Amino acid sequence: MAALATAVAAAAAGQQQNDSCSSTAGAGRQFQNQKMKAEQAKKVEFIRTAEKLKTQLANIEKDKNGHLYNRKSDFRVEYSILEELEHSMTVSRKTEKAKILQQLSKIQNNVKRLQQQLKDVKPTPEFVDKLKEMMEEVENAINAFKEEQRQIYEQLLKEEKTVINELSVFERKVEQWALGSSTTEKVLKLSSARVSVDKTPGNHLPAEVVEFERFLQRTGGRQGGWDDYDHQNFLKVRTKHKGRLSYVDEALEYLCGRTKEDIEQHDKWYQEFLILHERKKESIKKWKEKQRQEKEGNLKEKAEKMLKEAWLQREEAQKQKAAEERKRQQAAIEAWKKQKATAFAMEQASQLKLEEEKEKKQQKERQRQCHMKLLLERYTLQKKEKEELEKLEKEKREEAEKEERKRIAAEEITKFQERDLHKLELRILQKQAKEVEKREKEKRLAKLREKVEIHVARDRSRLYRPTKGWEERTKEVAPTASEPLLRIPHRAIPAWRQGL
Repeated sequence: MAALATAVAAAAAGQQQNDSCSSTAGAGRQFQNQKMKAEQAKKVEFIRTAEKLKTQLANIEKDKNGHLYNRKSDFRVEYSILEELEHSMTVSRKTEKAKILQQLSKIQNNVKRLQQQLKDVKPTPEFVDKLKEMMEEVENAINAFKEEQRQIYEQLLKEEKTVINELSVFERKVEQWALGSSTTEKVLKLSSARVSVDKTPGNHLPAEVVEFERFLQRTGGRQGGWDDYDHQNFLKVRTKHKGRLSYVDEALEYLCGRTKEDIEQHDKWYQEFLILHERKKESIKKWKEKQRQEKEGNLKEKAEKMLKEAWLQREEAQKQKAAEERKRQQAAIEAWKKQKATAFAMEQASQLKLEEEKEKKQQKERQRQCHMKLLLERYTLQKKEKEELEKLEKEKREEAEKEERKRIAAEEITKFQERDLHKLELRILQKQAKEVEKREKEKRLAKLREKVEIHVARDRSRLYRPTKGWEERTKEVAPTASEPLLRIPHRAIPAWRQGL
């Protein structure tokens, strides 16, 4: 608490140094956000688990109420005690829940009040002392609540262990009741093995069972004279190696004080134990099968006798029932005949009435059909006349349209012919003009050829002779006396002409 009060005072004093510690505050806020997210995820997971457990509890309560508190159950009187006990425990749980909620609400109010105080921090000793008192109060309330709940949970755990032990005892008793005397040999311990077999009547047990019990008495019980710890380690190692003799070396590590000969001898004893135990199981199985067959035979004889008596009783009952049925059927037939005659008379009367109504309906229908036929003929005639008029009008209109199309086509054909003729005349004139021009051109060329005759001789050496421009360039020009000739500008000489 002192550390928490010091932290609050430091926070109040640190408001003056907010500028210098901004980066630290940002990192602290980020860490706080991550912590809050983790806590929120834990809360959501806890709420989801609680809802799931609540649903499971409701289903279990429903099944329990359906089985135990059914009013038609034969054990309703016994279950009523459980019902009263459950009611009292439910009331107790609700009271305890209300008390816990009240305590939590009080703690929550104190925490909220503390948060409100922390929103308006004042750097004064009185304020720090007040916060310290409030935090101590909240902390004491939380610790007291936790301690109370811890004690309650410890008490509940003790009660749970007691109930589990009692239930295990009852389960063993019920299993013993269910198994009966046929499974008593499966729970015999070392002490029961030492009991003399001669005391049991020989005619009640098979020979294999007697042999197995004598073997146990002779060899030291179900562990071959070994203690439980050594025998269990021996079985664990032997099972691990699946009965192979390679387990002996490893078994020596677990069995202190035992030699290799002791383990081999115990292995032989265990093999013989398994063989005799298997024989005993087979013998008990056969004995049970024999008892079952005898029981089934007795039950079969009783069932046949009961079936025979039931068959005789059923035959007698069937005879009486048949006589009563015949009388009932005879009375029903007489009543049916009377009802049939009455129904037939009523049906005849209704039939006559229906026929009369049918005749009237048919007559009305014939009149309606005649009227509809006249209307139909009139409508057909009108429609036919109308169609003929429309046909004549359509033919006239089509004839007029056809004549108009012919006239327009004739006019268009005349226009097209005149246009084509004009184009043809233009093409002929253009062609004639081109021919005249071509002839004129040929005549001019012929006259020029007659005037000029060109005879050129080939001179291959002129390709290598310098040109007139080169000769003029290579001429030496004498410098003037007025000023010295330092540099004559000229164009660059191509590489293929240098040195010529």
